[in-house]
Amino acid sequence: MNLNPLLQALDLQEDAARALADDLRTQIDVLQSRLREAELRLEHLAITRTTITGLADRIPVQTVDPAGSPELPEHPDYPRILAVFNATTGPLRARDICQALDFELLPKYVERTRAKMKRLVTIGILIEAELGTFSKKQ
Repeated sequence: MNLNPLLQALDLQEDAARALADDLRTQIDVLQSRLREAELRLEHLAITRTTITGLADRIPVQTVDPAGSPELPEHPDYPRILAVFNATTGPLRARDICQALDFELLPKYVERTRAKMKRLVTIGILIEAELGTFSKKQ
């Protein structure tokens, strides 16, 4: 009996099975690499979440008193700025506030005052009708 054709057919099947196994190993390597990347991304996101929640505990919350007016930030200039607005009827610029509070009219003082006024806009005490012009919210 001639076993040669049978052995050749067996060789072909072995080569095909070996090629399939090699292809599957390559796919497994690619998938393992992608899995490591996804797990690393998840780890980074978990670290970011922990960091953000830790920082959120340190950020002061703007509270509202029972009368409905927002709480002022902790700085002595805020009540003084509001006192100037309470004493006038029209809109004011940061420079006007600086003059009323006897600050030097240097750009750094005007800009600091403008930043405080914008903060008062953010918490809903002042409004900025036009760019750089502020008035008390009615």
